Amino acid sequence: MSSAVPPSPSPLAVRGPLVFQPVRRRRCGACRTGPLGLLVLSDGQPRCLDCVDLAHLVYLPRGDTALTRRSREESALSAVVVRFHRRRGRYERQGVLVEEAALARAEARCLADAEARARRRERDAARRAAQDVRFQAAFAAEILRLFPGCPTHRAAAVAGHAGLRGSGRVGRSAAGRALSEGAVTAAVRAAVRHVDTPYDRLLMEGVAWKEARLRVAGTVAAVLDAWRAGAS
Repeated sequence: MSSAVPPSPSPLAVRGPLVFQPVRRRRCGACRTGPLGLLVLSDGQPRCLDCVDLAHLVYLPRGDTALTRRSREESALSAVVVRFHRRRGRYERQGVLVEEAALARAEARCLADAEARARRRERDAARRAAQDVRFQAAFAAEILRLFPGCPTHRAAAVAGHAGLRGSGRVGRSAAGRALSEGAVTAAVRAAVRHVDTPYDRLLMEGVAWKEARLRVAGTVAAVLDAWRAGAS
C-alpha cells in the first residue's frame, strides 16, 4: 500500500482543517494504521484522524446545505472533506467533519423550521416555473420573428426544448437568455436536423456525427431558408 500524498496539499481555500478521502489505499505515516478512509497531510505525509486529534468528529456527507452550514456553525471544531476527481483534475468537496453534539443541534434546528423551508422551496419553484414560461414564450416569439414560416407549434417545441432549465442547451446559455440571433438560429437548426432529416437514423447506423451533419446539411439549410422566406 502506497503512502504517497494526494496531488496537492492545498486544493481548496477552506476554513479549518482539510481532510482528504484518498483515491488510493494509504497508511498513516506516523502510526502505520491503514488503509485510511480519511487522512490529513502533515509535513507532506498522510496522518490518520487519531494522530491529528480529529477522530472524535463525525462525518456529514454533502447534500443538505442547511444542515451542513448549521453543523459548522454549532461545532467549535470542524473540517472540510475533499476527494480528487481524476477526470476533472480537481478536488471536490465531499462533506464535513463536525462534533456529534453540534450535528444533533443542527438537526434540531433544521427540523424546527422544516415546514417554513419547504414553503420557501415551493415559492421558489413556482417563481422559477413562471420565469421559464415567460422566457420560453419570448424565445418562441423570436423564432417566429426570424423564421416567419416556422409553424407555431414547432416554434413552441423548439423554445421548450432549448430553454429547459438546467439542461445546458443553447437556450440556457448567456446568448440564449439574451435571445441573440445566433443562439435562436442554432436552436432551430438543431431541431430541424433531428425532426426533418434522417440525422438520428444515421447516428444509430454508426455514422459519425460530423459526417451525419454533412449529409443532412442541405436539407437543414433548405428548411431554414424556406422558413425565413415565410414558407411553412
